[in-house]
Amino acid sequence: MFLVAGLGNPGEEYALSPHNLGFLTIDRLAERHGIRVNRKDSKALVGVGELDGHPVMLAKPQTFMNLSGTSLAPLMEKHSIPRESLIVVYDELDLRWLSLRIKPRGSAAGHNGMKSVIGALKSSDIVRVRLGIHPGCPIASGADFVLAPVRRSQREELDGFVGYAADAVRSIIAEGVEKAMTKFNRRAPGLNTEDA
Repeated sequence: MFLVAGLGNPGEEYALSPHNLGFLTIDRLAERHGIRVNRKDSKALVGVGELDGHPVMLAKPQTFMNLSGTSLAPLMEKHSIPRESLIVVYDELDLRWLSLRIKPRGSAAGHNGMKSVIGALKSSDIVRVRLGIHPGCPIASGADFVLAPVRRSQREELDGFVGYAADAVRSIIAEGVEKAMTKFNRRAPGLNTEDA
């Protein structure tokens, strides 16, 4: 079974914040595949179903972002899910808005949610889908920016971006990480250089 975990913060006030793109992606996958993510398990809301014939558990840790690993590690142990079957979806302030990066491994790159997951699982060999949220203009406070509602100018693009992220997760499960990287890794529209 695959475990697809979207990182975010519980609570209505954070629902449409950049930090909750992981949750929004899980919601989209659940909606598309008829999976109800409403059962409490290991400090997470989870739902089990199938994505294109593959058994999958969708999870939204309810621990708040910085403690995500304290939910995912027990969840994986309880359900005997190997680390190779984990896909973590989260926002990335180091990438421009609408950029997407699938990576099979790597450091947390300053993302506290991913840092918690890596620490709890004692490995950085974790497949992740990083969703760019940097608006392309100076940000006074990164901490304030990620927790504030998505800017009005970005909201009309949000639906398509979340759908694209859900497609990327499906591709990882159906075709493997390498093929999914080739198909879905993209820079922000209009950029020719690596996003920063």
